[in-house]
Amino acid sequence: MSRPLRVAVVGAGPAGIYAADILTNQHPEASVDVIERLPAPYGLVRYGVAPDHPRIKEIIKALRRALGKPGVRLIGNVAYGRDLKLDELRQFYDAVIFATGATEDRDLDVPGVDLPGSHGAADFVSWYTGHPDHPRDWPLDARHVAVIGAGNVALDVARMLAKPVAEQMTTEVPDNVVRGLAANQATDIHVFARRGPASIKFSPMELRELSHSPSVDVHVTEEGFQVDDAGQAAIAASKGTRLVVDTLLKYLEAEPTGAPHRIHIHMCQAPVEILGDGRVEGLRTERTELQGDGTARGTGEFIDWPVQAVYRAVGYRSTNLADVPFDDANGVVPNAGGRVLDLDGAQVPGVYVTGWVKRGPVGLIGHTKSDASETIANLLEDLDALPAPERPEPSAILEHLAAGGTKPFLWEDWERLDAHEIALGEADGRERIKVVDRDEMLEVSRRA
Repeated sequence: MSRPLRVAVVGAGPAGIYAADILTNQHPEASVDVIERLPAPYGLVRYGVAPDHPRIKEIIKALRRALGKPGVRLIGNVAYGRDLKLDELRQFYDAVIFATGATEDRDLDVPGVDLPGSHGAADFVSWYTGHPDHPRDWPLDARHVAVIGAGNVALDVARMLAKPVAEQMTTEVPDNVVRGLAANQATDIHVFARRGPASIKFSPMELRELSHSPSVDVHVTEEGFQVDDAGQAAIAASKGTRLVVDTLLKYLEAEPTGAPHRIHIHMCQAPVEILGDGRVEGLRTERTELQGDGTARGTGEFIDWPVQAVYRAVGYRSTNLADVPFDDANGVVPNAGGRVLDLDGAQVPGVYVTGWVKRGPVGLIGHTKSDASETIANLLEDLDALPAPERPEPSAILEHLAAGGTKPFLWEDWERLDAHEIALGEADGRERIKVVDRDEMLEVSRRA
């Protein structure tokens, strides 16, 4: 016979919401509190997807249904490690699942990386998506810009820098971002990938969308367009890889239209130094050549590119969590199938992980679902071993937070803020206009 189960999920992005949804579907007597640091839920779907990609944000509809269902409760504006510690969570819940994702930029170890004008892509993404913890202004005075990376975040950064603000006005772009993009001076965006076209991690749709703007030409440089034996095998094995290579070939062969903004894609170019005296004045790359096994090596041939800003889109990484083991080298919580392991490899009772903090920042939404399924299956398998003392009433956690001076942001608060943002957008002809100030978010949500 199943027993009542109370679980805290820390993180209200897709990973955490899927875990709550799957658990309450599979264990009818489970109740889940999804605890989120920000007032607004949805994680990187809200604060990591470019505003001109509304199709990707369709996932929010499914997340909303899951987060609003019986047995699931949103507790926002509560920071783990500041407002709640692990020992405190254990007082109220049978198990804790951490789904805190990966929000910081991975390091790029090259000289000059700390120069003014060298930016982490994660910070730029947080700015243009209206993250409340990031500055409202962004310097966009560079005419020639380098973007280092061969994934979709690099494409998002390049596209946001290249597209005129007028083409963004049907999206949910925040007002401060509209003002910033209106002053953008960029004309040429150079995207650099270390390897060849068959190794690039762009999705076919995002790559094709680069040319949808009449104001942007996409150029692919012929030098570096190499496909080795490993590349041929990848093209044969993956339709997505084949579509990416085909699209890159079309850009390579296309005639320029004379558009005022240009995105240049350079392959087999590895960054070795960011140049400048007091601020970014250039990027030095080393030409690479493929080795036939999917790797590339430097050739000793260097090129200096005169750019005034560099964006590093080389990946995200997770940050350590208070009182939870952390593998700093790999940027994940050590685990076996979502069961958290201590430094000796023993299971930490009642503590689990899912999403990027579990497996690293790779994979799409489908991977996140299967990831959550694995973690929940293992949690339910451990059910008999979990401590089962009498738990306080569900209201007790809210009273505990209030006693510590924290006022949580609940589902009804989010619904008021959501309706307010949509109304702002309708009044201005946009999808929605995000509220980007945390205090304003809290104030709007509590208006009578």
